[in-house]
Amino acid sequence: MPVVMLDSAADPRVADYVALSDAALRQRTDPGRGLYIAESSKVVRRALAAGHVPRSFFLAEKWLAGLADVLEAHPDVPAFVGSPGVLEEITGFHLHRGALAAMNRPAPLPVAEVIAGARRVVVLEDIVDHTNLGAIFRSAAALGVDAVLVSPRCADPLYRRSIRVSMGGVFQVPWARLDDWEQALDQLRRTGFTLAAMELTAEARPVDEVAAESIDRLALVLGTEGAGISEATLAAVDQTVMIPMRPGVDSLNVAAASAVAMWELRAR
Repeated sequence: MPVVMLDSAADPRVADYVALSDAALRQRTDPGRGLYIAESSKVVRRALAAGHVPRSFFLAEKWLAGLADVLEAHPDVPAFVGSPGVLEEITGFHLHRGALAAMNRPAPLPVAEVIAGARRVVVLEDIVDHTNLGAIFRSAAALGVDAVLVSPRCADPLYRRSIRVSMGGVFQVPWARLDDWEQALDQLRRTGFTLAAMELTAEARPVDEVAAESIDRLALVLGTEGAGISEATLAAVDQTVMIPMRPGVDSLNVAAASAVAMWELRAR
């Protein structure tokens, strides 16, 4: 296995790992460069198990033994190894989760392919917080969601924090980014989906009541923290649903609410 010892943070061969802590920069540059960063040994293994192709590995020397089988399985992929100080100088943060890998970003999936045969789809409107996005994907993978669709302005599911929070769930659930939000909602309806938005409105129905109706194909729309789902989207969906709560509490974090709704509305 080609282990490359790093003596300097200025080594041009590790350009994929420079300034990883700058989320705004990475979201602009990584998709264009056709890569994403998998963070932690567990996530790296899950990315590889999903069939994703590594460009390189990046780790401290103490993690070499624990990742030896992975490196041996990819003998032509360089493994950049350095001291914690050099690695931190390159990435902008302290590596404490084993290893990183720069992965080739898989080709985007067409929406029609992602929803074909699906019974439960989660649709995310403008969720820009990477932690919430990753948590939603983790719940989707665990609770039987067949596909996730993200709006044009939604955060990148393959940003390293989203991947890490999802514990690799982004590799387990098919997903697609929508080019045209309004057209996508119409496409879901034309293919037999009932559109239900999680939003506290005067017409919102308890989620367990909706679950009792045994809807065959359901698309659950979730909105961003604070602003929630847009008025235009609320006007386009078939119904709104809510989670009944104790008096004095009006909402849950979107990631927590999504898990409750996914479980209640699961296909039976």
